[in-house]
Amino acid sequence: MITCDGGRPFAVDRKWFWELGGYDTGLEIWGGEQYEISFKVWMCGGRMEDIPCSRVGHIYRKYVPYKVPGGVSLARNLKRVAEVWMDEYAEFIYQRRPEYRHLSAGDMSAQKELRASLSCRNFRWFMSEVAWDLPKHYPPVEPPAAAWGSGMCVESKHFTSGTPIRMETCLKGRGEAGWTHGQVFTLGWREDVRVGDPMHTKKVCFDAISHNSAVTLYDCHGMRGNQLWKYRKDKTLYHPISNSCMDSSAADKKVFMSTCDPSSPSQWWAFEKTNGTVLEQFNHSEN
Repeated sequence: MITCDGGRPFAVDRKWFWELGGYDTGLEIWGGEQYEISFKVWMCGGRMEDIPCSRVGHIYRKYVPYKVPGGVSLARNLKRVAEVWMDEYAEFIYQRRPEYRHLSAGDMSAQKELRASLSCRNFRWFMSEVAWDLPKHYPPVEPPAAAWGSGMCVESKHFTSGTPIRMETCLKGRGEAGWTHGQVFTLGWREDVRVGDPMHTKKVCFDAISHNSAVTLYDCHGMRGNQLWKYRKDKTLYHPISNSCMDSSAADKKVFMSTCDPSSPSQWWAFEKTNGTVLEQFNHSEN
């Protein structure tokens, strides 16, 4: 039996698929089923394997043959999967998405009974035996950031990948009301600089190709490289891969890479808030 899980085809023995209860019929339209089937397979005695030499044809529809009812929410599906399968780890989701906590996920009694009847393992086992390396790349609790704030006077108005960042007049009235404007950036645990405050970063990062190139926003990839930055004690933002520093021109409002010169005010960048301990850890790895 071949089924398509959110655009991800996989093959499974038909008999065993139905012994596992198939997909949770309480999930609406789409979203969350990829997590549910994965957790269910691993925790209830099976395993999923990647077959690198396989060839799968995927035919896309030109139209949606059903109507999506009003009020369908991806959040509802995700909460349902978390409540049935993730045990105490569901709390990490609620810490990041407080609005999920009081959301109704429907009647889950049949799914919980299925889990009990199959003698499935708990989610702690899944995290320690199957997804043991996941916290390294996606920690359940966001590690503390090294620096953040709106004091840089760098502007990223559109938050879209490929957009150059520019110098603009610093906005007044900072604080909580200003966390969504385009002058807030965070140097986080991945050592990249993202738009937004530590708890609400967007998935676009400062990126530079080489010495003398412009600094642009680019989709965050978490692979360091062009998106690795070091905020040093001399207040320069050092870019190891190009061995240069982020510089600026007040005249034409451009932000670009240049030879590091700690004596140049155009290379001094001030975050509103910094965590000295985390910064020291980051910069120690440079040596």
